[in-house]
Amino acid sequence: MRNQKWVPFSMACIVAVMLGGCGTSETTVSPKDAQGTAGGANAAQTEKSNAPADAKASVKGTLSFYTSQPEEDATKLVTAFNKKYPDVKVETFRSGTEEVIAKLQAEKQAGSVQADVLLVADSVTFESLKQQKLLLSYKSPELASIPANLADPDGMYTGTKVMATVLAVNTQKVKALPDSWKVLTEAESKGKSIMPSPLYSGAAAYNVGVMTRTDGFGWDFFKGLKSNEMSVVKGNGAVLKAVASGEKSYAMVVDFLVPREKAKGSPVELVYPKEGVPLITEPVGILNGTDNEAAAKAFVDYVLSEEGQKLAAEIGYTPIRKGVQPPQGLKSISDMKVLEGDITKLVEAREQDKKQFTDVFGQ
Repeated sequence: MRNQKWVPFSMACIVAVMLGGCGTSETTVSPKDAQGTAGGANAAQTEKSNAPADAKASVKGTLSFYTSQPEEDATKLVTAFNKKYPDVKVETFRSGTEEVIAKLQAEKQAGSVQADVLLVADSVTFESLKQQKLLLSYKSPELASIPANLADPDGMYTGTKVMATVLAVNTQKVKALPDSWKVLTEAESKGKSIMPSPLYSGAAAYNVGVMTRTDGFGWDFFKGLKSNEMSVVKGNGAVLKAVASGEKSYAMVVDFLVPREKAKGSPVELVYPKEGVPLITEPVGILNGTDNEAAAKAFVDYVLSEEGQKLAAEIGYTPIRKGVQPPQGLKSISDMKVLEGDITKLVEAREQDKKQFTDVFGQ
């Protein structure tokens, strides 16, 4: 069992600095690492990890949930889960993907990872954690209804929804909707566009990685954004707020936020640009050495279940599960032209990509 369940982040960082810094060093082995993963566990342990969650009666205790979901959405998910599993007390830590992972890495350095379940923006982040042996292999029985290419083959993480980064446009400021990302580098949008920072948003970090490796974009595209006075703020929520209020006319933003804001009466519209869209799946995974494996598995099962996926659609996301329809205003994955990148290269290059982005934008 882990001691001091909720170590303050600042204290974790202090300890981490003493041990070698709040970075991504893989030399310090946490209690979770000592238990192994599918790659290095014995057969008995692997069988245990891949077993279905225990019976409902045994799903109880405390579950530490780290997420980058908007606070309101995370609350709705936890509330729905608790209706099915009322004996589980879910303690949630919520921030942008990059800050959630910084907290996790600091806890790793301190030798005591606190999270049981992690749900953040993108598969690149999870691939990095997989390489560090921070994740537990669990192949949920719900995977039968999840596209195989959207789940890790080793069971370390599984996508939970489909989120594309699109163009958001203020229809009071812009009369003719654009159909291309190029509008962000044109004279008409100078000083009128905004995007989330890859130093905070996992989706934005993924977008930078993919688009800089896609023909027709590259770093020249981002240099063009800078020259055209593109504003950069912390997260997607702040980006859409700027467009909805009329402060900005155009935005790069995750798709689900746009119809949600439009339903409130804001003059916003989303565009899936003709060149294609980067796409993330906001995966969920269990931390290796969790104190509450039964509850962690039940949580993963719920998120991927038909009930959990219908909840995602009701909240406003495009579900990942086969047979559950997207909400009005969003495309299904089969209807999108997707910009993709080699995940191995994206993992290797993420920190360098963020550094280069900082060099371009001067953040």
